[in-house]
Amino acid sequence: MADILQAIKGMNDILPPESARWEWLEETVRALMRRYGYSNIRTPIVEPTALFVRGLGEVTDIVEKEMYSFADSLNGDKLTLRPEGTAGVVRAMNEHSFLYEGGKRLFYIGPMFRHERPQKGRYRQFHQVGAEALGFAGPDVDAELILMTVALWRDLGLNVGTDVRLELNSLGQPEERRAHREALIKHLEQHASLLDEDARRRLHSNPLRILDTKNPAMQPVVEAAPKLMDFLGEASLAHFNAVKQVLDAAGVVYKVNPRLVRGMDYYNLTVFEWVTDRLGAQGTICGGGRYDGLIEQLGGKPAPAVGWGLGMERLLLLLQELGIESPSTAPDAVALVFAGTPLSTVMSTVEALRQAGVRVLLNPAGKDGPASPKAQFKKADASGALFALIFGPDEVAQGQVSVKPLRDGGEQVARPLAQPGEWAASLLAHRQS
Repeated sequence: MADILQAIKGMNDILPPESARWEWLEETVRALMRRYGYSNIRTPIVEPTALFVRGLGEVTDIVEKEMYSFADSLNGDKLTLRPEGTAGVVRAMNEHSFLYEGGKRLFYIGPMFRHERPQKGRYRQFHQVGAEALGFAGPDVDAELILMTVALWRDLGLNVGTDVRLELNSLGQPEERRAHREALIKHLEQHASLLDEDARRRLHSNPLRILDTKNPAMQPVVEAAPKLMDFLGEASLAHFNAVKQVLDAAGVVYKVNPRLVRGMDYYNLTVFEWVTDRLGAQGTICGGGRYDGLIEQLGGKPAPAVGWGLGMERLLLLLQELGIESPSTAPDAVALVFAGTPLSTVMSTVEALRQAGVRVLLNPAGKDGPASPKAQFKKADASGALFALIFGPDEVAQGQVSVKPLRDGGEQVARPLAQPGEWAASLLAHRQS
């Protein structure tokens, strides 16, 4: 007997009933996006490696250590499994001149890939939801995207401010960051003996990321470092203040975190994260911000943009931790077919009910015919269905099917086989209640 092949470590199967929770989350996201006027975009999973090197920055953790990159065996092209979604969206906008007629609001849902050590909430194949608003420069769109995440948390049953908290910062513009960068490097060089290996490696390539260190020994150095906010000019501060004013007016509680940075090089002005204390070290469940230079950086005409991404695995873990369940996907009814019943009658009735919107699960017969009534009722009860539809030979001979409640102890009633559409509504009414 051949060995059973297994999935790659960190790339997981999602099986029923767990997959139903994913479908619920995806449907909730799609409904949210429709309310805000965002359209779906689907980009390839495999992109040119240069897209991420140019877009994310050569000295980011993703590019340096985490990308799944390879040479195409047919033509030698350097390819990469996408580690995030924004760069691919921007590439698609440039390639198809999609911003020619004006700004676009887009969203995506799909798998991403990073070669890191698998752990709870972090996998080598993981899934993201992302929203991107391209071609809009004003702080109103920054605020809209943040308010969209507030609406999502509420739609999912999360309490904003307790289950999840919002942190904000502004990274200003490139010239402001350059001035801050020089001051930051000078400060860190003065305390070089206190820097860990990772910080020393980043010191001259990406010093802003050092401010995000989780090393307790480095906290005094980081706390005393120059604040980027002190280097922001009037326009950058005005943009940030306008975002905060919208959030204040909407009653959204947030914390300005001057140490908040993002893992990619392309961000400017507003950046934000939603964090939770419920998942240990994996506390960030959503993050984003403005990236006005990325479209030009990837070969397009200069245009502003802002967006966010959230990790679906971490969000589902948080919902599970809080005891928030997805709606039931149990069938409304299970059709029980007893020996001697014409199968054609059963199937035509069940199909008519399904066309009327009723979720009906058919108990299949084995090679020796239908199982015993006792065995079928046991399966029907285990399915979570509200009703059993009993197709016995006596009932069918009288042109009827018996409808038996399985959950509330109600009375069994007979319904006409010839008019299933007329009584389908009674089954749907129980589901909706």
